Amino acid sequence: MNVILLEKVDNLGEIGQIVKVASGYGRNFLIPQGKAKVANEENLKLYEAKRAEFEAKALEDINQAKKRALALEGKTISVTSAAGPEGKLFGSIGPIDISDACTASGVEVNRSEVRLPDGPFKAIGEYEVKIHLHAEVDATILLSIIPEAVSE
Repeated sequence: MNVILLEKVDNLGEIGQIVKVASGYGRNFLIPQGKAKVANEENLKLYEAKRAEFEAKALEDINQAKKRALALEGKTISVTSAAGPEGKLFGSIGPIDISDACTASGVEVNRSEVRLPDGPFKAIGEYEVKIHLHAEVDATILLSIIPEAVSE
């Protein structure tokens, strides 16, 4: 299936590029998300007529992502969790917990923007976490996992 990209997509292509993708990927992800349109005669004409509008939206998205990255870059986010005496967590800290902590600190982060290549964290400590805000914009935060105070 050939599609016209309406915005930059990681590992696929730039705005306005016509790329061949698996039909399921196009039908179930790219088109419903508004990232692409089927590459037919009608959509090509529509894209050419609205090219400036799509490029302006893409520039605005990049600028918004850069603002968020500036607010996040180098920030320390603290999360408390129940832990055993050896520092092992009862459970784990994953993307939802990290995105909630970032949002609580004043910068909205979706869970899909949090990148944890090694999986969720299962011990107390400090970790660098990459936040993928846009295809061209990433930020790195310092996640500090601290044990909850035990009440006796």
